[in-house]
Amino acid sequence: MNWNKRKARRVQFEHEHRATLLGSDGTWWRDCVLIDVSDPGAGLRISGTTDFLKSRRFFLLLSRTGLAFRRCELVRLDGQEVSVRFVMRWTAGGRTILRAASPTQVSD
Repeated sequence: MNWNKRKARRVQFEHEHRATLLGSDGTWWRDCVLIDVSDPGAGLRISGTTDFLKSRRFFLLLSRTGLAFRRCELVRLDGQEVSVRFVMRWTAGGRTILRAASPTQVSD
């Protein structure tokens, strides 16, 4: 994947930074590695199958306790690597509202 075409400044990590993807309904989780991150989104490498990403919405847990997280929406899937956009909110019950985070809005 070519992450260099992005407008936002992306930070790449020298060492693996492990994280966890968690389904928005809590029914699935997968280990992943942060490849890079920026204000509006991140690049991830997923361990195992990517079939669970059909839901397109999930949480990225950045700490073992789950206290540091971001709501995400799948942007692109390329093998084991994915691109996600951080989302500010969504609601359940069939009336889903997604609003992508702008670079100045990313905070939970």
